Amino acid sequence: MRFLIFFLSFHLFTDVSDYIEQTKPKYDQLALDLWEFAEMGYLETRSANAIKDILRNEGFSIKDKVAGIPTAFIAEYNNGGPIIGVLAEFDALPGLSQSTNPYRDSLGGDAGHACGHHLFGAASVHAAVAVKDWLKKNNQKGTIRLYGTPAEEGGSGKVYIARDGFFDDVDIVLHWHPSDINKSHFSSSNGNKSARFTFKGISAHAAGAPQNGRSALDGVEAMNMMVNLMREHMDEEARIHYVITKGGLAPNVVPEEAQVYYYVRHPNVDGVVDLFERVVKAARGAAQGTETKLEYEVMHGNYPLMPNKVLSEMIYEELLDLGGIKYTNEETEYANELYKTLINPSRKIGSQEEIQPLRLSAGKGSTDVGDVSWKVPTSGVRIATWVPGTSSHSWQAVAAGGTTIGTKGANLAAKALANSAIKLFENPKIIELAWDEHLGRVGDHEYQALLGDRQPPLDYRK
Repeated sequence: MRFLIFFLSFHLFTDVSDYIEQTKPKYDQLALDLWEFAEMGYLETRSANAIKDILRNEGFSIKDKVAGIPTAFIAEYNNGGPIIGVLAEFDALPGLSQSTNPYRDSLGGDAGHACGHHLFGAASVHAAVAVKDWLKKNNQKGTIRLYGTPAEEGGSGKVYIARDGFFDDVDIVLHWHPSDINKSHFSSSNGNKSARFTFKGISAHAAGAPQNGRSALDGVEAMNMMVNLMREHMDEEARIHYVITKGGLAPNVVPEEAQVYYYVRHPNVDGVVDLFERVVKAARGAAQGTETKLEYEVMHGNYPLMPNKVLSEMIYEELLDLGGIKYTNEETEYANELYKTLINPSRKIGSQEEIQPLRLSAGKGSTDVGDVSWKVPTSGVRIATWVPGTSSHSWQAVAAGGTTIGTKGANLAAKALANSAIKLFENPKIIELAWDEHLGRVGDHEYQALLGDRQPPLDYRK
């Protein structure tokens, strides 16, 4: 009997993997189209439409403008049974336009896919369509639902979708992310809350009548000084980053308005809230001390990722079956050239062929997938779409992501997601066990979005 079950699973596994391999050119082109569009958060109109066109043609129903976001959507093939959600991202990062050349070569655009979300979006769509095809061919009860989630990079698109209840009926959520390694994503992350702090003062001639001025920039600098002093008195795992976005236009004019943009990160939800409030107190103190007025706007907030060992172990087994990524001679030559531009790379070329051991890790960054993971059991994979040693948010990631190195990784991700979804449909006990673990980890915590009740900042990249 055990042999029969193994044989059946292997047979179906081969079918869906073959389907993905056969349809690869179509989704490679989708990924490259998104790479070329390189649209930033909440502005991903062409990208979202390209994805929806494919899903609509494949028989998915489409719910548009989810959570009041023009580029957010939900695509679903409903055949009853458990609901498996798959996340898709497609936003690019500002200031990282890059060709596919293995040296710095801007295309002159406003943005580039330095986090590989073009691959993320295309591969998730590929997986969803493959699962739909499998459900139909096997007359299997089950619903596959793809979430088109914009503005992951600082816009917290998924948070609004989660806050408005669109994940409340999902049994399991699967996701993936481009990387320089292959691993089951059994990890936590830092939570994150951000805000723009705007100080308003009184302009005056900086030399002729300085006594009449109240510098908004002084407010920003005083705030930054106090926050920097805080760093000695906060948890080691926490992170605070800032950038001055407005500071005045001329040295001889006392700045009437200045602004600083802060990110606050902590591995615990309560830690994020507490640390953010300390930053707000510093801002208020700075305003009082400089006789300026303070306004601040919370821009986004993300929960830390909630790991799920049950799902991660299942996905790990799928990855081991699939294996890693082998480069062609041409890809190896390209990788070697790009590798020369990396600073202290942590991995060697060839490691993309390996599957990393399954172990719990804690990421320092943040993602709006975190909020989803507190609502429903969530897990996924990281796949080597970049040359080993490449950092995300780099021009090197943009370059490799536009080549066959990127699309080959996306193809592997699609197989991992599709086969994991099928395994869940075939083995609903895994869903039950994942929920048991999830509820144990969440405990009595009541989910409340860190960004409060604000509306999506649709213009934050304009």
